[in-house]
Amino acid sequence: MKTDNPLNMPRLNGYMYIDLFAGCGGASLGLLKAGWKGLFAIEKSKMAFSTLQYNLIDGKQHFEWPGWLPQKPHNINTFLRNYKKELIGLKGKVTLLVGGPPCQGFSFAGRRNEADKRNKLVNSYIRFVRLVKPRIIFFENVKGFTIKFKKNNSSGRVYSDYVLRRLEKLGYNVHADIINFGDFGVPQERKRFILVGVLGGDPMIFFKELVSKKIEFLKKKGIGEKMTLKDAISDLERRHGEIVSSEFPGFKEGLYGEWENNYQKLLRGENTGVPDSHRFPNHNEETVKKFSYILSKCSRGKNIDTSARQVFSINKHHVVPLAPDRQSPTLTTLPDDYIHYAEPRVLSVREYARVQSFDDWYKIREAYTTGGKLRRTAVPRYSQVGNAIPPLFMEHAGEILKEMVK
Repeated sequence: MKTDNPLNMPRLNGYMYIDLFAGCGGASLGLLKAGWKGLFAIEKSKMAFSTLQYNLIDGKQHFEWPGWLPQKPHNINTFLRNYKKELIGLKGKVTLLVGGPPCQGFSFAGRRNEADKRNKLVNSYIRFVRLVKPRIIFFENVKGFTIKFKKNNSSGRVYSDYVLRRLEKLGYNVHADIINFGDFGVPQERKRFILVGVLGGDPMIFFKELVSKKIEFLKKKGIGEKMTLKDAISDLERRHGEIVSSEFPGFKEGLYGEWENNYQKLLRGENTGVPDSHRFPNHNEETVKKFSYILSKCSRGKNIDTSARQVFSINKHHVVPLAPDRQSPTLTTLPDDYIHYAEPRVLSVREYARVQSFDDWYKIREAYTTGGKLRRTAVPRYSQVGNAIPPLFMEHAGEILKEMVK
């Protein structure tokens, strides 16, 4: 939905938010379920924005999109230059700002490079906050955001401290902590830096109620605190059947089995037949042999040992055979980091989405993977899902943020 009146936006019970660095929409999906209404979302990637637009902008009409802002991908710095006047006009009118800058420069899963230009997007975030002054800020980033960079060829800066100081100077009461989403019903060990800033309020309320209201929230959903990988995806195993993909004729897609627990029932909803984005990879015979060996010989949930590497001359840094009866490790954007717990293959995009707690109706768009030079800039399906905030956690967080507004 679009409107030509950007300064007097309609609100849903006053719960209006902006999603910055929105990705494919994990945070916005959670906030939708928590009863929030989006104003607009800023995302640079054409691929990720395509998924967000298909599901939430066009599909659910979740955003009261202003008439002055084209519904397309936007680079944050270009956006700040082109729409400064309009943003100033929104000052004090937005309840919540959600999202954090891309994490690759801070992440230990990558090269962790302070010179990574994406780290400078922290300053773009601060500029946005200064212009709009939302009532509440919810900021998410990787755990490495709290760790000091080494001083050789760097400033030794701790970016979490930098953001805290800057927001405090803008008048926000701020608190931050490391939260493991796996403690909140998400079947994945995923620790993230969470910061909440409030104008004229106490941010500690959020973190206290996040824990105190957890059991009540999960009971309402019918699931437990610690869901395992098998809990999340056993109904998507290849043994349940497959068909030739209608979208990608050279590939097979998996079919649903019977749902086996409330987590699967919750995320499947009314979906039957062929799950979205459940395309199996076309592994060659040597890869299947290698994966089968690793599943039979190597410890589950851990990086493979030296002997397995020597048998198949494996140089890849990270290869983990997954454990069915434990939470998944933190999903990365590289599907070949992990081997399915029961089948000699990597996880499908839909299995990734299940582990990240996306509903099955939420369709992931664009290419599955990319190679060559495109790997530096493209955000294909695996990357979109791997980068997202788990919607289940964000729904819980969104309900608490609503109470703080009251």
